[in-house]
Amino acid sequence: MPSLSTYPASASARDRFVVERRGPRPVHDPRQYQDLIVEDERPAEGAPVRVATVFLTGRECPWRCAMCDLWRFTTPENTPAGAIPRQIATAVAALGEERPRPTVIKLYNAGSFFDPRAVPVEDYDAIACALAGYSRVVVESHPALIGPRVDRLLDALARHREAHEIPPALEVAMGLETAHPQALDGLNKHFTLAGFEDAARELLRRGVALRVFLLISPPFVADAEQDSWLLRSVNAAFDCGASVISLVPTRAGNGTLEALAAAGTFRQPDLDDVERSFALALTHAASRGRLFVDCWDLDRFASCASCLPARRKRLYEMNLEQRILPAWSCRQCTAATWS
Repeated sequence: MPSLSTYPASASARDRFVVERRGPRPVHDPRQYQDLIVEDERPAEGAPVRVATVFLTGRECPWRCAMCDLWRFTTPENTPAGAIPRQIATAVAALGEERPRPTVIKLYNAGSFFDPRAVPVEDYDAIACALAGYSRVVVESHPALIGPRVDRLLDALARHREAHEIPPALEVAMGLETAHPQALDGLNKHFTLAGFEDAARELLRRGVALRVFLLISPPFVADAEQDSWLLRSVNAAFDCGASVISLVPTRAGNGTLEALAAAGTFRQPDLDDVERSFALALTHAASRGRLFVDCWDLDRFASCASCLPARRKRLYEMNLEQRILPAWSCRQCTAATWS
């Protein structure tokens, strides 16, 4: 791993390093969700399904990961009781106008759903009541929080299922980011690959599906090793029992990554990197499971506005079809997508 003399060695010092480089936090109303989007996603079997993602507002995550900028969408105070159910109920009501109606709902709170300061446990029943009728619920969590609160949520979903219906299947998304041991440590995630594997086993033991986030171009991995470590990370995620892997391009802008870039230990990927990485990983994944790339923020990685819409559409369609589609060439920037 490239050296960085100014990056602290201890976890507590790294926490301070990350926090000191942050910009101001916007003020958010804990009674209102951040955003709501609906898109298609390829399921394990069958035709694409409609998926709603609710970006919730709540307490900031207690971990200070080097690459994270999600704290900007959180509050410094504990989430008030009743706030999360209200946000979800408002979002579900807004989804009533969607046709076809989404059958899967993701609840992403810019942290960990099983952090009781972010999502109060006493709200689980109200949350489950608002989710009755969905076939699958996806929440996100740090591996360290996989435990009894998962059981509490499963029980609540079972109690509040619609009459004569099975409860929504639960899926938990966890950010492994990379299997590179030194890079994982440098990211300040506060877990090892072995710890991630333990959490994954706990989910699978409960019959809970696992979705894994991996970074494209994480810091602390040399450019020449990025592709090989991405494929090793894909292997590690599937070995843990993941049914879905989502590739997330590492985006600068949180202060810490700028410091790492200045020290030569991080380079934000460009759209070529994103396309190449997805193609490599998708080919490598073969029949082990579904593998998607995050298309939400692609404009941050593109240098040409002319070809961005077509390249975004291609990646989105590759997500749905789970195969590499023909390359796109741009006359404006001479870029060609990886195939």
